[in-house]
Amino acid sequence: MDDAVLRDVEYSHEDTRMVGAVVAPPGAENAPGVLLVHDAFGLGDDMFAVARGLVRLGYAVFAADVWGDRTRPATQDEIGPLIGAMVSDRTRWTGRVGAAHAAASEQPELDGARLVGLGYCFGGSSVLEYLRTGGRLRGAISIHGGLDLLDPQADWSAADPSGHVLVCTGADDPMATADQRATLEAGLRQARVDWEFDLYSDTRHAFTSPQADSSPTPDVVAYNPRSAARSWAATRRLLAEILHPAAA
Repeated sequence: MDDAVLRDVEYSHEDTRMVGAVVAPPGAENAPGVLLVHDAFGLGDDMFAVARGLVRLGYAVFAADVWGDRTRPATQDEIGPLIGAMVSDRTRWTGRVGAAHAAASEQPELDGARLVGLGYCFGGSSVLEYLRTGGRLRGAISIHGGLDLLDPQADWSAADPSGHVLVCTGADDPMATADQRATLEAGLRQARVDWEFDLYSDTRHAFTSPQADSSPTPDVVAYNPRSAARSWAATRRLLAEILHPAAA
């Protein structure tokens, strides 16, 4: 949809300036929406491609900027400290997602009461962590989220029991092992939220990213187009169930 609304939105958390974006259908007003949280590489072309795909389905999107200043790290040496800073201060981590949620709710294109969080890799971890700590979203969809970033001792009692969770992950993802999946499941059961795990065979981390097709560590990170298509279909279905229940 080449005529989609695309507008940068500045917002902040504590002393950090964020530059998110609204991507929405032309003329959208108070539309059901998606809070899109980027992967470890920041808010870049891949995330805008996801946002445009959601717009074609009729949703308005607020793309978050968790790193701040639209930072787009290019190497693991840059990514590691950014993720480490969030994991070591979970209040700041979820506060940045919450700031994006608040900014999304202020945009005329989006209905703040009808928002679902969707995250990829680091973003998938982020939407789960935000829901766990009380973020009031209609749902949280984690696509190859790093479950290793979640606190195995975490308390899920603050999670909104009316939320819905979809976790799409690879059976061979070393960042989302069977033990880590079991721990997350136990937390979701504690929270009494509606949850679903889609587990894909012969699938590793970052399976939706075509750039991962040339990964130097294919045993860790690898593109899998079939699993990517399945996760997109699952995402579309759950969004329809949550945001368009009459049409689901």
